[in-house]
Amino acid sequence: QVQLVESGGGLVQAGGSLRLSCAASGRTFSTYFLGWFRQAPGKEREFVGQINWSSGATDYPDSVKGRFTISRDAAKNTLYLEMISLKPEDTAIYYCAANPYGSILYKGNYWGQGTQVTVSS
Repeated sequence: QVQLVESGGGLVQAGGSLRLSCAASGRTFSTYFLGWFRQAPGKEREFVGQINWSSGATDYPDSVKGRFTISRDAAKNTLYLEMISLKPEDTAIYYCAANPYGSILYKGNYWGQGTQVTVSS
């Protein structure tokens, strides 16, 4: 059973930075894609980025490109989301996701419980 546990959320001022972690367990993730989504109140869940666990290749939507960086520590089975130049509109619950079939944009994700990020203006 895949388990994903996020941590690192909190309150930060606009322009600040934050690093989220996602501890993954229960499988060997070499064939997986892992990444992040976020959901703000009253809005749909939004793709934030992902990483090919094996190759390390990443991709991001334009809304966060240049500000957010995804990385992984394969030895620790931990995924990271480094966020800089945070804006109030980045306020959301951030969810870690893992997909054994390919992109986390496909169906079949495992999900973490989420961690709250609040950016004050």
